[in-house]
Amino acid sequence: MFRNVFAFCFGMLLVFLTVSLITTAEVLGQSNAKEPTEEEIFNALNQLDPRPLDSEIDPDIDMYIGNWRDSIPFNSHGSLVEWAILTKTDGDPLKPTKKGEVLSVVNRLTRATLDSDATTIPTTLRGEQEIFYVMSGKGFVKAGKKSYELRKGAMFLAPEGLEFTMTNTSDEIMEMYLINEPVPPGYEPKTEIDINYEGEMPLRNEGYIQVHWSHNGRGGIQGATLGTGRLIINEMTIAQPHSHNMSSEEVWLCIEGKNLEILGKEIRWTTPGMAFRVPPTGFTPHGHINTTEKPVRFMIWIARPDRLKPKK
Repeated sequence: MFRNVFAFCFGMLLVFLTVSLITTAEVLGQSNAKEPTEEEIFNALNQLDPRPLDSEIDPDIDMYIGNWRDSIPFNSHGSLVEWAILTKTDGDPLKPTKKGEVLSVVNRLTRATLDSDATTIPTTLRGEQEIFYVMSGKGFVKAGKKSYELRKGAMFLAPEGLEFTMTNTSDEIMEMYLINEPVPPGYEPKTEIDINYEGEMPLRNEGYIQVHWSHNGRGGIQGATLGTGRLIINEMTIAQPHSHNMSSEEVWLCIEGKNLEILGKEIRWTTPGMAFRVPPTGFTPHGHINTTEKPVRFMIWIARPDRLKPKK
């Protein structure tokens, strides 16, 4: 099995290197060159750097990967228990000093649980808002006179300034993933819970545009600084390796299946509960390889640092 996976990955990497026509350095690394066009930047971010791995140049990709199993739990909302996966850095996201502390826009990504028959305390968020993605359990979230069903696949936004509670009515622990984002000055938060359910959202190939060869999935929730999505990588498929720069914060959370991820010039397994930020160097590609016979499911967000600026 290992030999087959290795041969498959090595063959794909040879194909990627063959089809790369230019490198990021050729477009962006010329000190005397004129400012690149949008098309040149796009092309550069979709090329592969042919240089061998160099620890002096290439990022330490393991610093950009987090797993809730490696963190210490803490309480929030009265009865929620959270485990950090990725957190915000006060330093340079290009030079992380602590594993998983790599976010530049979002405050934190955590795994959160609510015990059976438990209810959170009334919570009103200030200067921040939260997106929840339910993995198991049943119950409801209540805000004002309205309540909304919570079940597997539900994703909802608790906006700034709206008091809300969550209740688990099932006999099992309600497991969720939680994204806490800042609210920039001048932003007008929603006045109600924004919620949708995975099974009711169309797949991209049922009305949306598929991208990067094999990215397919459903929409998510739009926040103040980010947009989320539910992405699927089908069995025995690969995604186009491509890079991102400091203009965006792109994070992938594995929620089902086993994925082999290209990160820079290395590969790592990602399994449920693990997440990574794409290193925003502009020359560090990422791409998914599903070597299994079952789809791999992710939650993704793309956040924009420029949205943190006050609105005029």
